Amino acid sequence: HPRNYGNFPRIFRKYVREEGVITLEDAVRKMTSLPASALKLKDRGLLKVGNKADVVIFDPNKVEDIATFLEPQQFSKGFEYVIVNGKVSIEKGRYNKTLNGKVLLLTENM
Repeated sequence: HPRNYGNFPRIFRKYVREEGVITLEDAVRKMTSLPASALKLKDRGLLKVGNKADVVIFDPNKVEDIATFLEPQQFSKGFEYVIVNGKVSIEKGRYNKTLNGKVLLLTENM
């Protein structure tokens, strides 16, 4: 399904930029601190000292979901850098094939 690769970019493009039904700040909050809080992930979701260094650097005017039903495994555009656990996974818009994340279990964070 195209939303596997393009769910969040679609929200930025369609609902923030094109339709204006949600602010950029609220969209970011709903993708970061809100789910981290709901899942009780103590060290994620906010940029602050002591938290994991998970950061996405993007241009909100260039974010675009390009995955389709015929070609669902396509990375979105507009994301320049993705840093996971302090290590770069996407650099200058290109995935460098490193797996810097890990599966998060609720039992680890309670």
